[in-house]
Amino acid sequence: MTDTFVPMNDLEKKLLAAHQGEIQTQQFLDELINEQVFMPILEKSDIGGLQTSQSAHPLTLQTEDGLNVIIAFSSPDRAKAFVKDFPGYGGGLLTEFYWILERLGGEVGVSINPDNEMGIDLEPDMVADMARKHAEASGDKGDS
Repeated sequence: MTDTFVPMNDLEKKLLAAHQGEIQTQQFLDELINEQVFMPILEKSDIGGLQTSQSAHPLTLQTEDGLNVIIAFSSPDRAKAFVKDFPGYGGGLLTEFYWILERLGGEVGVSINPDNEMGIDLEPDMVADMARKHAEASGDKGDS
């Protein structure tokens, strides 16, 4: 399936390079923070794709172990087939990954391109570590 995956943006080029071992996983994760991802959001408007509320409700699934996982994609096109099984998630938000990190709370994982060979699952500890590193790099060190 790797032969048929055609990268559509910089994030997908980096994701493919990471899967092929051309860049290390940590390098990919460091660069992912500033890349744009598409996060399906529950539509609360009669106008498709328009989020009228200030509080977005991202597509979140729960694993068999009870872990909450935020679903994101490397582009809106990659989300189309997946979200068909989740009514109300036809629209979404295209944003830098760090924006998502800044808003996550607690033990939450992130899955980018779920059900796709060119995807990546980030465990809650990885997500928390990325959020901490981003906060430190941006000068928001907090009291920790």
